[in-house]
Amino acid sequence: MAEASALGDIIRRQRELSELSMRQFAQMVGISNPYLSQIERGLREPSQRVVESIAQSLETSADALYEQAGIAADEDASGDPAVIEAIRADPALTPRQRQALVQVYEAFVAQGAARRGRGRSRRRST
Repeated sequence: MAEASALGDIIRRQRELSELSMRQFAQMVGISNPYLSQIERGLREPSQRVVESIAQSLETSADALYEQAGIAADEDASGDPAVIEAIRADPALTPRQRQALVQVYEAFVAQGAARRGRGRSRRRST
C-alpha cells in the first residue's frame, strides 16, 4: 500500500496545484468524491483506467503520475506489453478508440501465437 499512498499523494498535490476542489475533480474524472478521497489518502489503489482518467483531467499521462510517485512502469500493476501501455497512455485517443486498438492488438497477437503453434506441431509430426 506504500505505492498507493505515494500515488495518492501525487494526485492530491496535482489536484491542489490545479486549484480544484475534491468534489470538482472527482466529477471531472468521473468517480465519486469518497473514492477520490480514499485514493488520495492511500486507502484504495486505483485501477489503470481510473489513473488514466485522473491523468487526463490533470493534463498529464498515467506514466508521469506513476513516475512521480516512484513507481516503475513495469511495477504499475498491469503487466501489459509496452504497446498496450502506449495505447492507453495516448491522450490523443478517446477511451473507445483505446479499447478498440487494444482489442485489435490482442487479436493479432493471439492469431500470431496460434499460427506459431500450428507450425510447431506440423514440424513435429513430419
